[in-house]
Amino acid sequence: MSGVSRIERMLALPAGDIWVFGYGSLMWRPGFDYLEVRLARLHGLHRALCVWSWHHRGTPERPGLVMGLDRGGSVIGRAYRIAAAHRAQVLDYLYDREMVTPVYQPRLRPMRLDGRVETTVLFIVDRAHPQYAGRLTPARAAEVVLRGQGASGANPDYLASMVAHLDELGLHDAFLRETQALVRANGG
Repeated sequence: MSGVSRIERMLALPAGDIWVFGYGSLMWRPGFDYLEVRLARLHGLHRALCVWSWHHRGTPERPGLVMGLDRGGSVIGRAYRIAAAHRAQVLDYLYDREMVTPVYQPRLRPMRLDGRVETTVLFIVDRAHPQYAGRLTPARAAEVVLRGQGASGANPDYLASMVAHLDELGLHDAFLRETQALVRANGG
């Protein structure tokens, strides 16, 4: 697909190459070509297991849980630089992947990369959407994850991949580790 992507119609993107920030499954399965990838820290938002998954890792009747960028704190993830020639195609792919329902809102945020500030596309959870799970206990999160199964597979596999990729980056998330331990202890 060429021309202007759906995300470009929603956001005023600068000309040229763009950056996309991945904080969940985009870190291990971006699904698009990129020119470079860098670790990046985003301030003002944090990674949270706070989205009821009605498609990828669950159904409306039996939701799973997936990551969302929620208010407060900071988060380390992967920033991908996308060539200007491929940006419409990549952004349309991301729209289709992330916007199955409108629980996420595409946004532009400044991000510091190697001493310079780059405008970055990311997806922030919409707290007003019914899929926003809010802050759960590890026990409640594990209960949901254990039964989640959707178009992209089993929810326990998603959680295991998330923890493994954070480990690869040397990042520790006590909530996710505790939730994963409870999932494993219960057969997940």
